[in-house]
Amino acid sequence: MRLIAESIGHRFGRLEVLDGVSLDVAKGEILAVIGPSGCGKSTLLGILGGLLQPTEGAVSTEGAPPAGCLNPLTYVFQDFALLPWRSVAGNVAFALEHHALDAAERDERIAEVLATTGLAEFADVLPKQLSGGMRQRVGIARALAVKPAVLLLDEPLSSLDAQTRELLMEEFLALWLLHRTTAVYVTHNLDEALQLGDRVCVLSRRPGRIREIVTVDVPRSERDPSRLAPLRQRLWRLVQDEARAADRETMAPVHG
Repeated sequence: MRLIAESIGHRFGRLEVLDGVSLDVAKGEILAVIGPSGCGKSTLLGILGGLLQPTEGAVSTEGAPPAGCLNPLTYVFQDFALLPWRSVAGNVAFALEHHALDAAERDERIAEVLATTGLAEFADVLPKQLSGGMRQRVGIARALAVKPAVLLLDEPLSSLDAQTRELLMEEFLALWLLHRTTAVYVTHNLDEALQLGDRVCVLSRRPGRIREIVTVDVPRSERDPSRLAPLRQRLWRLVQDEARAADRETMAPVHG
């Protein structure tokens, strides 16, 4: 499913967060979104998924969702958002409970996503017994259970250590290659953006405007640091000054 944002602007009271953001995310594409803290990345994701109504502009989709899709626009969050009293299988089941599925189909979906995310042997385990990386796998499995048309990922790996983040990037990419789900992936991490994205959208400091959309024209099988170094330098040049300016704005004293 194609996702289209046209001239999105948003304000919280007098605070202007986004201004004139237009995106066209092709079916089966991963669009990574980067930018300095406070530039409106998470706000934009909330608008794309319908959690927020934009002050200006509109969001639309084009094309039919995949067969068996229960929730076309589905989130994966940074903080996992798991129910601590439910098992791994129970957390995945939660995403299916308000849909008209019989028990057999529900159990089949749960078993399928637990298998594809490497969680089958942990089906009866509680979240507190899992590492951070395993808990995020549960969040991804829950999102995949509804067979989404578009995945909206809000810094899903940012709370994980570097080694776990690398492993989950590889696993997420393998899952994406299996399903080819359209995705918008918000991150602060330039390396994540380049490893996962087909394109990288760079937002300015608040109010967030698109500075540039960079195409990652390196095949995924060849995305080693040396091949990606020129693109990384280009992204860093785009965000460096914006990040410094955003930090000065954050630290500046407030007057009246």
